[in-house]
Amino acid sequence: MKILVIVDMQNDFINGALGTPEAQAAVGDVAKKISGFDGDLICITKDTHRSADYLKTQEGQLLPVEHCIEGTHGWRLDDIIATAISHAAIDAGKSVSVFQKDTFGSVELGDYLVELSARMKQRIEEIVFVGLCTDICVISNALLVKAFLPETKITVDAACCAGVTPASHNNALAAMKACQINVENWEV
Repeated sequence: MKILVIVDMQNDFINGALGTPEAQAAVGDVAKKISGFDGDLICITKDTHRSADYLKTQEGQLLPVEHCIEGTHGWRLDDIIATAISHAAIDAGKSVSVFQKDTFGSVELGDYLVELSARMKQRIEEIVFVGLCTDICVISNALLVKAFLPETKITVDAACCAGVTPASHNNALAAMKACQINVENWEV
């Protein structure tokens, strides 16, 4: 079994409150990755905050920019990404699971993948990560899943990720590589 994890490809990280040109540029590559995905399952994480609570959290105090407020346009998946996922589910019969998270890494995703691995007759061959931001949520989720499933091949497609800055993107990729996560399509 092969799994694709799409991390936080939400409007606020692409062209909204925390958007960057690099994130905007990654959208097409992520959509192609989804369309060409030859695995069985797509997992999606969505950064999910509540307006009344966000600025009171540690994250909100250190990053006082409201973003991905549940139910808003910024919280929704990018239209191109949502369409690619829809086609993968409907046309190609891929299973899709969504994980809302209020922090960088999704323990729920890790628990789900461990449970899935335990109940399958075949082991998880590979888990591929794409998305935003390389240096915050992608690295957090990739390392979390690596800790939960240390013998599973974890891959990050660098061409389908973007960091807060190009330098922090590269730093995160180097850190993941040092932690035995396969990094593909990385041009330093």
